[in-house]
Amino acid sequence: MANDFEIIETRDATVVSDEERKFELSLRPTHLGEYIGQKKIKDTLRVYMKAALKRREALDHILLAGPPGTGKTTLAAIAANEMGAEFKSTAAPIIEKAGDLAAQLTNLEEGDVLFIDEIHRLNPAIEEVLYPAMEDYQLDIMIGQGTAARSIKLELPKFTLVGATTRPGLITAPLRGRFGIVYNLDFYSVDDLQTIVVRSAGILDVEIDENGARQIAKRSRGTPRIANRLLRRVRDFAEVDYDGKITEEVAKDALNRMEVDVFGLDEVDRKLMLTIIEKFDGGPVGLGTLSASIHEEKDSIEEIIEPYLIQIGFLNRTPRGRMATRLAYEHFGLDNLLNRQNNMPSLFE
Repeated sequence: MANDFEIIETRDATVVSDEERKFELSLRPTHLGEYIGQKKIKDTLRVYMKAALKRREALDHILLAGPPGTGKTTLAAIAANEMGAEFKSTAAPIIEKAGDLAAQLTNLEEGDVLFIDEIHRLNPAIEEVLYPAMEDYQLDIMIGQGTAARSIKLELPKFTLVGATTRPGLITAPLRGRFGIVYNLDFYSVDDLQTIVVRSAGILDVEIDENGARQIAKRSRGTPRIANRLLRRVRDFAEVDYDGKITEEVAKDALNRMEVDVFGLDEVDRKLMLTIIEKFDGGPVGLGTLSASIHEEKDSIEEIIEPYLIQIGFLNRTPRGRMATRLAYEHFGLDNLLNRQNNMPSLFE
């Protein structure tokens, strides 16, 4: 299996350093039996892969939707590995013209897995090229210009396209309809994240007890990638300020000093929630206004920050805008402010 991961989503940036990439790769499971969480997806995917191998066919095209860091790239790579195929990875923003996609497709061999990250960002012209490639394993290429232009068809090997998206609602119906397998990955439970932290600690040769692992899991926003990142940082505190072992006390101290609270909220999360509560009286506030207020891109708010805040019940999306919930007020110790805002007379009364 080729380890040519080109894009690794992070909270802060799309492109990461070689060191971070190697770290991510070292912790990723390579077989379905090692993959923790998403049980229903694993159970059905195992059946589909065994059936395809039995018939000696390529696995059907797969669409993976879910928040960043929940294992979409890992699951795609595992599918390739289990099928005994090459894994080739790219991202939709890199595919700027039809020729870029044609180059990717013509380099595939029988059974290969082509992974396209952020597939919702493909432009319509490139999607048109992808349709016959997915359905008929053919590539339509235009040769020449003007009246002399003609179309030729290239036969492609039977391959598996795996598309990943954090915004499934932005995928066009024709493209979605060409995926035979569609999965929605959800945030992970604390128990699954604890198992992931213990496994990763073993790979990194870090001594950790159950309570220490659980403390990291609780503050990982339901996301394996964040759990592994926090483990790495907590390890630094354990080695420098303690005896190297991660216990509950060590994990709590390290995470508190990193300003990651008991819900896993960091500085950006708190900034967003407190802006809604204090500046806009709890909302509703529009996405554009919120983006300008906290100096964050709208896509970053919608794709990375909001999903977890909605999941834990701190934020509501309404037709009029974003609103903070009572749980958010209670978490930040602002119950009195909520009561005062509720008792304020409306300007329209």
